[in-house]
Amino acid sequence: MACNTPHENSITETTFGSLAASGSTTLYTLQNANGLEVTIADYGGIVQKLTAPNRDGECEDIVLGFDSVTEYAADGPYFGAIIGRYGNRIGSGRFTLDGRDHQLTTNDGKNHLHGGDRGFDKVMWQVSVPPAATNTLTLEYRSVDGEEGYPGELDAAVTYLLSDDNELRIDYRASTSRNTPVNLTNHSYFNLAGQGRGDVLGHIVEVFADRFTPVDDGLLPTGELRDVSGTPMDFRKAEAIGARIDASDEQLGFGLGYDHNWVLHEREGDLRLVARVYEPASGRVMEVMTTEPGLQFYTGNFLDSSLRGKEGAVYQHRGGFCMETQHYPDSPNRPEFPNTILRPGEIYQSTTVYRFSAG
Repeated sequence: MACNTPHENSITETTFGSLAASGSTTLYTLQNANGLEVTIADYGGIVQKLTAPNRDGECEDIVLGFDSVTEYAADGPYFGAIIGRYGNRIGSGRFTLDGRDHQLTTNDGKNHLHGGDRGFDKVMWQVSVPPAATNTLTLEYRSVDGEEGYPGELDAAVTYLLSDDNELRIDYRASTSRNTPVNLTNHSYFNLAGQGRGDVLGHIVEVFADRFTPVDDGLLPTGELRDVSGTPMDFRKAEAIGARIDASDEQLGFGLGYDHNWVLHEREGDLRLVARVYEPASGRVMEVMTTEPGLQFYTGNFLDSSLRGKEGAVYQHRGGFCMETQHYPDSPNRPEFPNTILRPGEIYQSTTVYRFSAG
């Protein structure tokens, strides 16, 4: 589909099938004036489709995913979903808050990962469209007190906006009835060559950070903020994903590739450019801007060709990459890390923008 001809901004709805536990589900497609599209599901708030132009002005779907809601509902790699109440890992699923111990669901060995067995990726979100809006969609979900072990009732809202500047903006907002950890993100897997078109090892990456949080063999941060200099984690100058991913390095061994958090906290709260990715064959460029203090860069290390995605695509090893804007993993157990505790009367706010171009 051509992206270089004028289009009308629009929002359309289509059915996405039914689930026994959730009932009927719906897809909402936003189109901007340039012909870019993003399709969002009310189940999991999933980015099911996202198109972007190549250097010839042709749009192609660049996110991994499935054609049916039942495939998303099965255990999978969180394709495109809203992640919460806490993105990433919490060690042993335990933390102490205000002198009280809390035990969360453990669904990643002994650890808690991405909100537990039924995180925000596996719930129905209530969708609203502002009056006369043609490019904005808001999803809301109330997480009850005790859900997956978390204290407090949490009201979460996520707004997707597809601008005529070819930006997908995601605004997160939440409030709580009790003190609770909150760390929301989106788990889209990108392949700028087009979803299902091989691995992403040739993508050229820049991450504008000089430190990362090293992990142990359970992928939990050790607490250190380590300089990237002289390590395969140094993406301050553009480098192909595959250039060093199989290097003899303890951190890459623990993650089976890149699966680490980069430290962005020097300007936490400001919306600023933190990463850029370029795919040489198509010319597609994705820039990442965020207000968050961390960026989890993951290279699809657990994809293994066993999943068939949209249009029958086989998702091979390292067939997609994620750039999950977030607070650091295991922060509730690391007081030295930026705070993730939301308290009654406070508002959790976070913004991330994915901007697309070609050259």
